[in-house]
Amino acid sequence: MPKKAMEILTESMFYTLMALSRGPMCGIDIAAYCDGKTRGRVLLGPATLYTILGKFEKEGFIEETAVSGRKRTYAITRKGLDAYNEELARLKSCIADAETPDDAYLADAAPRQLPGQEMPAPCI
Repeated sequence: MPKKAMEILTESMFYTLMALSRGPMCGIDIAAYCDGKTRGRVLLGPATLYTILGKFEKEGFIEETAVSGRKRTYAITRKGLDAYNEELARLKSCIADAETPDDAYLADAAPRQLPGQEMPAPCI
C-alpha cells in the first residue's frame, strides 16, 4: 500500500523541520543550518528549499511569520513539530533495528499466515 504524502519525510524535509524546530528562520538561514549541521552532506538549493517550504506551508507544518522585501521568515507549527518528532522516532527505530543482532529477532519469529494464503511447508 502506498504511503500517504508527507508520511515519511525526505532527508531534506527532515533537516528543514529540524532547523525550524530551533526557531523561526528565513530560507537562507535554513539552508545554512542544514549545511552546517550535516557538514555539507545535505545541501539545499533554492529550488529544493522553496518547494519544500511551499509543501510544508500547504500542509500546515510551517507558517510565514514575517516578510521584509523578498526575505520571508517561517516558524514551525504544532503539526510540523509532530511530523518532525514522528520521523525522528521512525529513524531511531531504523537505527535500533540495524544495531540489534539478527538472531535476537529471527529466533522468535514464526511464519505468519496472511489472509487467503496457505502456510508454507516447514524447512527440514
